[in-house]
Amino acid sequence: MTTADTAPLSYPFNVAESLELADEYERARNRPGLLKVRMAYGEPAWLVTRYAEARFVLGDQRFSRAASALHDEPRQSEGRRTSGILGMDPPDHTRLRTLVAKAFTVRQVEKLRPQVVALTHELLDELEAAGPPADLVDRFALPIPVAVICRLLGVPAEDRPRFRVWSDAALSTSSLTSEEFDANQEELRAYMRQLIQEHRRAPQDDLMTALIDARDVGDRLSELELVDLCVGILVAGHETTATQIPNFVLALLDHPDQLALLRERPDLIGNAVEELLRFVPLGSGASQPRYATEDIDVGGTLVRAGTPVLVAVGAANRDALRFDTPGTLDIARSGNQHLGFGHGVHHCLGAPLARLELQEALGALLTRFPKLHVAGDVEWKSQMLVRGPRVLPVGW
Repeated sequence: MTTADTAPLSYPFNVAESLELADEYERARNRPGLLKVRMAYGEPAWLVTRYAEARFVLGDQRFSRAASALHDEPRQSEGRRTSGILGMDPPDHTRLRTLVAKAFTVRQVEKLRPQVVALTHELLDELEAAGPPADLVDRFALPIPVAVICRLLGVPAEDRPRFRVWSDAALSTSSLTSEEFDANQEELRAYMRQLIQEHRRAPQDDLMTALIDARDVGDRLSELELVDLCVGILVAGHETTATQIPNFVLALLDHPDQLALLRERPDLIGNAVEELLRFVPLGSGASQPRYATEDIDVGGTLVRAGTPVLVAVGAANRDALRFDTPGTLDIARSGNQHLGFGHGVHHCLGAPLARLELQEALGALLTRFPKLHVAGDVEWKSQMLVRGPRVLPVGW
């Protein structure tokens, strides 16, 4: 096993104005052992870039997320995220996840498909009526997951301009000071506390009311856990899907052979979404470090107890030891066990909902506009944990 004492490399590697996977990941995968990296803030960490090791670290409970709170965790911003459920280990993580899991089962999510279908067609009607060029992000990609998660959780969709600012800041890697970061987080919490009180006064048929019952009747979570769980569902429930819709459109436009195949074979939409989840590296870099709770061998590197490990999912999804022609977008690829939704106890709770939204959004968009194309300069998100267009002008 290696315990390389070489100077850590500056991280992350990916640039914001692109969906490319940085070449440094390829070099890291092809060298023995793990790579030592250092982010703008926090202590150095080991970086995992290969598929087998990524699954191992994400799935082995000897790697702790909760331990991050006890360390100067590696991160891109000065502010420390209080990660809520994402920063917990079992049994606390299990307790909270169980409370919301039933709302995101495949069976429950499928009941939402008719609403998502109707919403996508309504938005496309408005897009078409407005005429090109139109911003695909603001007029289509963002409203779909925002409307769905707001309806599911019990948040007024008209509040989108308010929580959008807080959501952007929550996922920011910008030069917000720690104080500014904390103030933003408290504003979002205060907003959610107000909504929770309104739900207490007038219960609704939604997830927030169910979680309030778990708090007030069953005493299964604290008031802060209730607030942070609702905040987490709201932010995570729209941001990544709203970003991946335009990302996937750009990836398909960049691979006209695959776009043509999908138009010929619309039945491949489910498969195409899985392949795009594998192929498009969403993150600007790995985040949410796991801390070894004992000395553990990871891919020939001895990770000492108390040391953080970052898992680069985008790189692992391009590992030639796991995927044939990993750098090729192949929407007919079979056996696609990508790590786009993570792995282990923190596997994305909303994966069934994200899949449904991505399938319906992409399928409806490509069917409606056979000549869809980029019709202006793409404005990219900058200083964010997720990469993608902030503005994507399209024509048809």
